[in-house]
Amino acid sequence: MEDHMEEELFLLYGKSGKMPVKDERGGLDVSKVVKPVQATLSSLKMLDVGKWPIFSLCSEEELQLVRQACVFGSAGNEVLYTTVNDEIFVLGTNCCGCLGLGDVQSTIEPRRLDSLSGKKIACLSYGSGPHVVLATAEGEVFTWGHNGYSQLGNGTTNHGLVPCHISTNLSNKQVIEVACGSYHSLVLTSDGEVFAWGYNNSGQVGSGSTANQPIPRRVTGCLQNKVVVNVACGQMCSMAVVNTGEVYVWGYNGNGQLGLGSSGNQPTPCRVAALQGIRVQRVACGYAHTLVLTDEGQVYAWGANSYGQLGTGNKSNQSYPTPVVVEKDSSCRSQPSLSPTPDFPRGTGCSRITEIAACHSAHTSAAKTQGGHVYMWGQCRGQSVTLPHLTHFSSTDDVFACFATPAVTWRLLSVVPRNYVRHVCDSEKRCEHFRSSLEDSEDDIVEMSEFSYPVYRAFLEYLYTDSISLSPEEAVGLLDLATFYRENRLKKLCQQTIKQGICEENAIALLSAAVKYDAQDLEEFCFRFCINHLTVVTQTSGFAEMDHDLLKNFISKASRVGAFKN
Repeated sequence: MEDHMEEELFLLYGKSGKMPVKDERGGLDVSKVVKPVQATLSSLKMLDVGKWPIFSLCSEEELQLVRQACVFGSAGNEVLYTTVNDEIFVLGTNCCGCLGLGDVQSTIEPRRLDSLSGKKIACLSYGSGPHVVLATAEGEVFTWGHNGYSQLGNGTTNHGLVPCHISTNLSNKQVIEVACGSYHSLVLTSDGEVFAWGYNNSGQVGSGSTANQPIPRRVTGCLQNKVVVNVACGQMCSMAVVNTGEVYVWGYNGNGQLGLGSSGNQPTPCRVAALQGIRVQRVACGYAHTLVLTDEGQVYAWGANSYGQLGTGNKSNQSYPTPVVVEKDSSCRSQPSLSPTPDFPRGTGCSRITEIAACHSAHTSAAKTQGGHVYMWGQCRGQSVTLPHLTHFSSTDDVFACFATPAVTWRLLSVVPRNYVRHVCDSEKRCEHFRSSLEDSEDDIVEMSEFSYPVYRAFLEYLYTDSISLSPEEAVGLLDLATFYRENRLKKLCQQTIKQGICEENAIALLSAAVKYDAQDLEEFCFRFCINHLTVVTQTSGFAEMDHDLLKNFISKASRVGAFKN
């Protein structure tokens, strides 16, 4: 595969100024390639959708065309995927018409979903019925499948055999994230509002009652004046993370999955008070347990634990957030569970976590570290794994393909086509810099030497997948490119990734980069991190070598926030 990749990745070159050369036959001479390319190839591990059993029904040629995929259903027997040609196909048992084909006939061969022709999928989630909720790149919402509890949001309880555009109360909204519980649905809009509908026996819709909700209804209460940035659903509960890092929860709480220290259901959003002083970035829900990831790369878990899915080393349920030590070095010390008055120990030796994964249909948990290690715990192929177990995988998605029951996807998969660089001309439509470069050049190879090869490659991957997969250190280079090309969305993604890699040793360097590239959100984050770890940060070489003007501004700002008061 690496030989195949090498021939396709020579469209761009790094700051070395060296270009691939042709041999006497006109082909590319691999031996002349500069070392940075070889180093990059070791990290090009493409996601193998063939690990999900349902994809064994597809030919190798069909698998090569997959660009996005979602495997769902009570047995992992349904799949929806998009191709490099932006067509949508479905395959499987078609329970309750969940394939959206207009019938309930199962299909052993992929069938094209023509009703969504021309639509680009931004995000997708599914329930237990199953029902499907999909948001397009334009922010529209479509639903279909099981609807016995109004989980499709179309005002009826009739199963939806074809995708239905849901516009009630959402007509002027752009949906950017969707989440499904077993029989209820949530969507998050670009202005930070949450709408919910469907089954509400335990208050999971957040309306204050237990009556089912037939159409989208905005979740208010404590979220009324909050800006939500992330949502998730357990079987019968709902979660939201707001831009201040607080977590709000509502719905079923019989196993303590709301993290409120009790087991009573919550019909309206309630803040998880035990996380006071901790900024949460992401939340993920299993069947009856919850994981959160903090801005300092630490994981907390709570809820059901009969399979060890909390990763605490036992099978006791937890109604308060409990630290999960996923990976630790010799200096990592134990952390106490968060009681109503938590004493949170900062700066432990635990490895930073950059991703958490869980799915409402499973009792499995997974996480990925900054170093690329993937861990799993909970129910794993029938076994109860009570502590995070190091796997050989390079992606948390693989955990759910190989060890979850059922073998479903916990998120919409994005697959980088092996020949994606060959399609750079398609990508230029999304980048003004590429457009002008290609229009001005008559050559097959466009020379771009402003940035290193790995940075260009990451940029092309972003153009295809709308996401980045880089270490925090590499993301700094991509932040430079994003600033130079005025790619604001990419700039935001880079800042989020860089935040995950901050530590006392590199905090000043990252602060300097944030100032240099006018990344205000990252600058504020780095400054706050430095203040919280001031004693250690001021003893680092980075602080000693700090730029004079930056040091002056840092001290001035630190004084204003009272950092030097006794």
